[in-house]
Amino acid sequence: MCRTCGCSDQNHTHDHEHGADHPHDHTLAPGRRTVPLEQRVLERNDRLAADTRHRLRARGVVAVNLMSAPGAGKTSLLERTIRDIGDEVAIAVIEGDQATENDAERIRAAGARAVQINTGAGCHLDAAMVTRALAELDPDAGSIVIIENVGNLVCPALFDLGECARVVVAAVTDGDDKPEKYPHMFRAADVLLVNKIDLLPYVRFDVDRCISRARELNPRLRPIAVSATGGLGLATWYGWLRERVAEAHEVVATTP
Repeated sequence: MCRTCGCSDQNHTHDHEHGADHPHDHTLAPGRRTVPLEQRVLERNDRLAADTRHRLRARGVVAVNLMSAPGAGKTSLLERTIRDIGDEVAIAVIEGDQATENDAERIRAAGARAVQINTGAGCHLDAAMVTRALAELDPDAGSIVIIENVGNLVCPALFDLGECARVVVAAVTDGDDKPEKYPHMFRAADVLLVNKIDLLPYVRFDVDRCISRARELNPRLRPIAVSATGGLGLATWYGWLRERVAEAHEVVATTP
């Protein structure tokens, strides 16, 4: 069991097959310390993630780890992104959920290839799951792979998946105190997307306060206010993605 969130690996599945052992699934005698085992598991995860990052980088593939609480609008954002810029750059998606293929089906309907990972009782993806999904997805050189992590603001921040960047989505319907409640997630992110800003007239949410608290935790964090349904702010989000693609292409072009 995961001491942080209580998840286990009993039902991890990927295309109807069992996934890798869960990083925190262990049984020790009473009184035994679990910290060394957790450290070894995270080290193994990080080694696999580093190898994945190296292989993607060599092909100019941009991998983005997209994280949020449930219902923040990650899938709607991806659908809109695929429809708006999918003709410009190939986008593929790895979907993480505890059950169903609902989100993967939505992504395919929007026009992108998708692989669904069902984690069962697990509350996050890990590097082994993503490595297997990438082998099936086989993303095009120079493309974008977006990993839609399981909806959770705790454990996904702890696990390196081999991404080049981490994006956290915070919906205005969820309250502007998320950075204070979940500081590790916001410290780990590169971009903060404040989503559903079209609903600001109807909810109590201080965008400036949310961004200010997040940047107190992480001064390098780039905030972008967006509406996945209304289109507000999406040009800036797309610009950020284009910057990552251009950087990846430059790396490939200058690598001997």
